[in-house]
Amino acid sequence: MARTKAKKQKAGKLSIADMRKIVNKKAGITVAHDLGGSNPTEVKEWIPTGSRWLNSIICRGKYAGIPIGKISEIAGLSASGKSYMAAQIAGNAQKMGIDVVYFDSESAVDPDFLANAGCDVENLLYIQAQSVEFVLETIEELLAGNENRMLFIWDSLAMTPAITDIEGDFNPLSSMAVKPRILSKGFAKLVVPIANSQSTLLILNQLKTNITSNIAEARLEPYFTPGGKAAIYAYSLRIWLTARRGKASFIYDDKGFRVGTEVKAKIKKSRFGSDARECTFKIMWAGEDVKIQDEESWLEAIKGSKHITNAGAWFTLAHEDGSGEKFQTATWMKKLENDKFRNRILQIMEEEVILKFEKKEVDAKEFYDIDGEDAA
Repeated sequence: MARTKAKKQKAGKLSIADMRKIVNKKAGITVAHDLGGSNPTEVKEWIPTGSRWLNSIICRGKYAGIPIGKISEIAGLSASGKSYMAAQIAGNAQKMGIDVVYFDSESAVDPDFLANAGCDVENLLYIQAQSVEFVLETIEELLAGNENRMLFIWDSLAMTPAITDIEGDFNPLSSMAVKPRILSKGFAKLVVPIANSQSTLLILNQLKTNITSNIAEARLEPYFTPGGKAAIYAYSLRIWLTARRGKASFIYDDKGFRVGTEVKAKIKKSRFGSDARECTFKIMWAGEDVKIQDEESWLEAIKGSKHITNAGAWFTLAHEDGSGEKFQTATWMKKLENDKFRNRILQIMEEEVILKFEKKEVDAKEFYDIDGEDAA
């Protein structure tokens, strides 16, 4: 029987547009783009973190937040407020019409806590994180079967075991490096689907003390996060929450009960041009006033502005009409209740925190080292 030869198509010159059509037809979805038009990798929307100062230092030249379509990490020490910040981010995402899926591996989520943070608990999907594999597979399936934008919060990666950890003994050497290998493959599979669906994966992680015999290394990198180095490459944004050195990290009410934490946030990694920038704010996670309270720190953010002068205990704010308005640190929060005063402060914040950094108008140390030290 004679073998039928496949008809060979005559080769010809193809334009970039023709090649783009061929590639997209082969993929079944749009994977080849015209960069002369819209940039497919550009972040077009951000989910606010709850801190205006933090939102202002995430991306060079613009007011931002948690990037939609990317994988991000918020890591912190114990009681640093990372879970509360994630809850507030979840509430902000819901206000944007984004479905929230919350994976909990610590069995520590309180519905009242989420509600106080601004979440619509009845419209939030809460899932107990049984294993690393379970979380990754669930995210993959939900992305494939849902056209809605989603925010996946994984709280926390450090406390989520791999299946081998569950089925094996308590010897850590018996499952060494299993979780990093799973995450390496899992994140590699999820990066594109997350981007294409304009969904977001927010990883909560723990900061662990870097125990090493190398003193120089320990000073340079006093902490690390579980998950391996492959996970770090998948993150577009990493925010580390630590206590301000030389200051009490906990905030107490008038009866001595702990009601919050004063934290320093450092941009440990950013694909948006703002690595290593720092800011500070308070996270009030108990009592009647549960919220991220960063308005008190705005004065610190703009203290170098030419529009604010200081003489002793008094500050003077220069308004655009040429008038001056005096205030003290003790009256700062009360002053912010006035719309004219508040709007002027926000205008100065944009100039000092966003525009000056973009234009490199001042010493970089003002942006990178708010406490005058090289802390992690």
